[in-house]
Amino acid sequence: MWTRPSRRRFVAGLLAASASTGSGAGAQPAGRVRGFDHVALPMQNTAAMVAFYRALGFQISENANAVSVYVGDATMINFHRPARWQDPAYTLRAPAARPPCGDLCFVWDGTAPALAATLQRAGAKPIEGPVDRPGGRKATGSSVYVRDPDGNLLEFMIYS
Repeated sequence: MWTRPSRRRFVAGLLAASASTGSGAGAQPAGRVRGFDHVALPMQNTAAMVAFYRALGFQISENANAVSVYVGDATMINFHRPARWQDPAYTLRAPAARPPCGDLCFVWDGTAPALAATLQRAGAKPIEGPVDRPGGRKATGSSVYVRDPDGNLLEFMIYS
């Protein structure tokens, strides 16, 4: 016959069960990686890069050391100006990185014809695609590849 346990025994049992399974408040990690805030790449052709990314519809912010390209609401690409990445005193970068060294994939939130028109307006010629590729969303998307003025590889993926 089942008897109702006391509150103290019930709580003790819950604590013991959560400790043995690795769940519960005591086993929760203090934090986790939620995504990218920004990526930084060296840039060679500043004026051409700014014009290109503006033509693609990105919001741009410039300062003495970098050109920031905002991707969505919470991510940016910092393109370091030549004087910055060539300065031997500047060590907060990948020391061997030289333009072109980027391979970036953007999610396109629109149709394939709209993407083609945007790329044409920016002067970007497709070098491959559309082609199906597995993406970071754990799904397959249709990708088109182009190069920016510095030669970085850009992929534009459309998920259906």
